[in-house]
Amino acid sequence: MTVRRVVPDIRVESEDEMRASSDFYASLGLEEVMNLGWVTTLASPSNPTAQITFSLRDRTAPVDPDLSVEVADVDEVHARLLAAGAEIVHGPRDEEWGVRRFFVRDPTGRVVNVVSHRR
Repeated sequence: MTVRRVVPDIRVESEDEMRASSDFYASLGLEEVMNLGWVTTLASPSNPTAQITFSLRDRTAPVDPDLSVEVADVDEVHARLLAAGAEIVHGPRDEEWGVRRFFVRDPTGRVVNVVSHRR
């Protein structure tokens, strides 16, 4: 299994809070790499796997993730976690922004968005 990046997903309460958070992290050198209105991701221009995501709420899932883990093969990881008895809380499903993902609950109760970019 190949892990490509791990990204904290931070829930914000308003568009103003999202803008303020984006501006703050931009002042640390991160640049916006995705903005769907309800979710924004910033990344380091020199190390694009160093990222942070802010969202108002997840528009296509019943819960908000606490972090995202990008993997090479989301279906392989889903099958492995399902076989191990992990609690799958959403998906897997293909999203309109070009990813396939599912949510799983970790042993501490946090929700992990496991994601792969579709080719």
